[in-house]
Amino acid sequence: MQMKSKTYITTLLLVSCFSFAQTIEKLKTETRKIYDANYNMDFDTIVKLSYPKIVSHFGKQKFLDKLDKDYQNEEYRMRLQLVAPVFEYGPIKQIDGITFCVIAYKNPVRYFFETKLDSNTSLLKANFLREKDRIRDVLFEPKRNSFNVRRISKLIAIVDASTNNEWRFFNMDDVAQRELFETFFQDSVKKQVGY
Repeated sequence: MQMKSKTYITTLLLVSCFSFAQTIEKLKTETRKIYDANYNMDFDTIVKLSYPKIVSHFGKQKFLDKLDKDYQNEEYRMRLQLVAPVFEYGPIKQIDGITFCVIAYKNPVRYFFETKLDSNTSLLKANFLREKDRIRDVLFEPKRNSFNVRRISKLIAIVDASTNNEWRFFNMDDVAQRELFETFFQDSVKKQVGY
């Protein structure tokens, strides 16, 4: 009887460890995919890997248009700088039947402005970028008419029924996605997630 119990517990632990290892490996793969999609401006893949309620909130085409406008518009072009990202994964947490993980990484970007900025307008744009990206490290480069923004980006990865048990993401650099995360989840959940 004791032998059966020990065998059962050992089997259960092995299955749990294997399942968790698969989960973290899948999360790492999907994180790299969404990072690459953002770097390459592959908006279709970003939509596919985004949390489904974000897409349904905007509508697929409007979300695609929004992503395109976030990267390039009448005012500026934003480009992620080439780095080898090191993703730092927070603990995977199960809250009310939903699995969460916060991922942080250095993600510098450059904003190229279309019209020449003088000292006054560059200060205004720097403040705009500090607020938009929630970062202080914003450096204006007059010769390039651009800003170098060194930021720590955060993704919140989620698995729930709406994601078909696949990891899907909130990009917390995006003001609209931050607001949607605030709307979709209760304060108690946000506190436990650690965001």
